[in-house]
Amino acid sequence: MKYKVISIYITVMLLFTCPERLFSQITNESYRVETIKMPDGLTSETGAVEFLPDGRLVASFTRGEVMTYNTLTKEWKLFAEGLHDPLGILVISNSELLIMQRPELTRVKDTDGDGIADLYEKVTDDFGLSGNYHEFNYGPVKDKDDNLFIALNSSSGGGNIRSEVRGQINPLGRESGSKGQMFSNLPYRGWMMKLGKDGKLQPFASGFRSPNGIGFDLEGNLFATDNQGDWIGTSPLHHVQEGRFYGHPGSLVWQKGWNRGNPFLLPIPVLDSMRTRGAVLFPHGIIANSPTQPVCDNTSGKFGPFSGQLIIGEMNKERIVRVMLERVGGELQGACIPFIDGNGLRKGNNRLAFAPDGSLWIGQNAHGWLGDMGIQRIVFTGKQPADIYSMNLTEKGFDLIFTEPLDVSTAINPENFKFRHYYYKYQSKYGSDQFDIQNVPVTGIKISNDRKKVSLTLASLKPGYVYELNLGDIKTSTGNSLNNKLICYTLNKLKSSSVN
Repeated sequence: MKYKVISIYITVMLLFTCPERLFSQITNESYRVETIKMPDGLTSETGAVEFLPDGRLVASFTRGEVMTYNTLTKEWKLFAEGLHDPLGILVISNSELLIMQRPELTRVKDTDGDGIADLYEKVTDDFGLSGNYHEFNYGPVKDKDDNLFIALNSSSGGGNIRSEVRGQINPLGRESGSKGQMFSNLPYRGWMMKLGKDGKLQPFASGFRSPNGIGFDLEGNLFATDNQGDWIGTSPLHHVQEGRFYGHPGSLVWQKGWNRGNPFLLPIPVLDSMRTRGAVLFPHGIIANSPTQPVCDNTSGKFGPFSGQLIIGEMNKERIVRVMLERVGGELQGACIPFIDGNGLRKGNNRLAFAPDGSLWIGQNAHGWLGDMGIQRIVFTGKQPADIYSMNLTEKGFDLIFTEPLDVSTAINPENFKFRHYYYKYQSKYGSDQFDIQNVPVTGIKISNDRKKVSLTLASLKPGYVYELNLGDIKTSTGNSLNNKLICYTLNKLKSSSVN
């Protein structure tokens, strides 16, 4: 998330500098966007959407309401109210939810069967709270062993802390003499936390600025998006692993045994050597400016051909992003691509959930930032999309696999594959320019016998760079154009034997 004024400024500037990237929309006949009618009088800034076992939608809204929606009768019903910024729901049953709100993780339950919650019970509040406006909390999500995970926003340098706080203040968690950077004066702002079956909340991973979206893939890997800002050159998707540090310094003061003073004063190369880089970077102004919740397509084909891939919301554009990952050198990295662009989709795509019928429901939020309000639904029409299915690193370039066979003449034309690479600087400054922007020639093209795979050899490959590919007028064998012609691969590690 970004301040509304900054977001509007960025949007206006991008409109004049690269309008084709920000607003290009291709009609996508494979997916239909529908808008859900919201209850009268509700400020529908959506904080969470999930589905109950009986098929009803449950949604929370940032002014405190939790409501259910019968997808058959199209009726809304109030389930709970009075919550503070409820930005995450974990469904336990048709009558019981765990809700992540500002002060605590709360159990909300209907005990008498009337469809209205009558029990509000604290699960944990074992983390710091200062009244800083940016202390949002996200989750919970559950792993295969029934551990819960929540993420705690860092506090904003644009605000302060109040005289009465929860938790012990550590002044080293804030940059000296400046109010510009996000900070962590109280435990465990900027951390991913783990809640085990014993009920104890434990620090799991640090270095987050504003991780507005956490989730698992089908293999049990935990992911979190973060938002561009100080120490984050462009928004990343992180593969979150226990004990790792993901880049924003303030949270380090809550690391067990920390004895290195104010982390903001450490040399940048030292901090850089400590951090784990994003598995995927979303180039700012190109792919996403404010990515949100990652959900894994677990529909087994009900939502199209991308089962197992991650689908991620975007606040600042009328866009949903698709992510394809692979493991290289023991670490996950991969590519991101626009998935749904326009087609009636609104901005503010904050929360996502797959329904039992395989449709994707999108909860939208503005809440002082650039966005919209309400809920929309994306339905797979059954028409096979013409798109890139996956992008995989090879020793000398990339393999692109497409959802449909290609027209050979367009697929082997090197003019249809325009690569450039660049990197983002790790720095305290808000965001980063792109550095070392260079075109990368394609020196070889090979197409598979089934005409679905194109193997590209590049003149060079460099770790630490984003490889942005813009596709030309590539056609399928039936003459269709591709739904998307832009894809960006984050190359953190090379395949063995690759040469620079």
